[in-house]
Amino acid sequence: MSLALSTLIYEWRRYLAAVVALAVAGLLVLAMTGMFMGMSKSFSANVDRSPAEIMVLPPESVSLFDTGGGQPRRIIPQVYEHPAVVDVKTVDIGFTSWSNFPKEGQTAKSDGVQLFIVDPVKGAITLPSDFSDEVIRALQEPYAVVVDRSSLGKLGVQPGDRAKMNGYTVWVRDTVSGYPSLFNAKVFVSTQTAKLLHQYNDGPQVGALVVKIKDPARVEQVVTELNAIAKGQFKAWSREALSSSSQRSMLKEGGIVVMIGFAVVVGTFIGIGSLRLIVMELSLWVGLAGLLLTAALTGFVGALAAAFGVPLDFPLFVDLPVAVTLLIIAILSGVLSLGVLKKSQPADLLR
Repeated sequence: MSLALSTLIYEWRRYLAAVVALAVAGLLVLAMTGMFMGMSKSFSANVDRSPAEIMVLPPESVSLFDTGGGQPRRIIPQVYEHPAVVDVKTVDIGFTSWSNFPKEGQTAKSDGVQLFIVDPVKGAITLPSDFSDEVIRALQEPYAVVVDRSSLGKLGVQPGDRAKMNGYTVWVRDTVSGYPSLFNAKVFVSTQTAKLLHQYNDGPQVGALVVKIKDPARVEQVVTELNAIAKGQFKAWSREALSSSSQRSMLKEGGIVVMIGFAVVVGTFIGIGSLRLIVMELSLWVGLAGLLLTAALTGFVGALAAAFGVPLDFPLFVDLPVAVTLLIIAILSGVLSLGVLKKSQPADLLR
């Protein structure tokens, strides 16, 4: 065991503040990034959990957030041309008005909601695979809606209550978990109910498509072959690739980059200011200890957020750069501290 590591272990109280400072710097960046990544995962949750293996978007789109005006409905037969394709459906997502019928002492709620249209049949590719049989049966009723449990307060309803959506009375028949939203709440309806509410799109333009294939193990090969068939008219993605691309696209949003960049700068100053008197190897060990504490704190924050229905996500392509940055901060602090050592007297170093 090196002298630096043994010193850190034996005199851990002296370096605890430095470890905590580095951990807080990491938590600051990860929590900020995790919130935006969670927003991305929350929006795409119904597609991420679809039984479909492939998604089809306009050729210039790189995420579910930028499908623009959509794509021509006529491309659906083109997708069916591939012999491995067994089912193709449109992802119908819209926005509509919502208001509750407040009970005595209850506050009236009026807001816009995200409308997700699904086929309430077990195994349907527009239906999230984690919907229970009870939820599916509930959605089969006319004018029935299902919402995420965390959105009940925001919408001002409880299971069994009535509400008004797009001017029509609907009934909250059941709830689901794992589909929270920081902004507009999600409301799931069947295709038939969407038609009754005049919210079903049967026009020439569609949004994203979900595609089911015969052999899921061939998904990458089928994606390549579909893109060859497309001839630039659309672009096929595997479900996992599109989910990752959507998250990366979220990071490119101007305001988000500025906020995360600010968090990184603040975190850097926190880390360097607290570690500047630690020599190189000791700085590295402190950095590693800070990473462990960062992981523990991040896990706690993630669990706390999940308990309150706040979507957070920490993808590896974000976690790794943050971890490397924190280690660089620790090492840079060691480099800066060498200047202090040069000005010290030998007798001071021996004390």
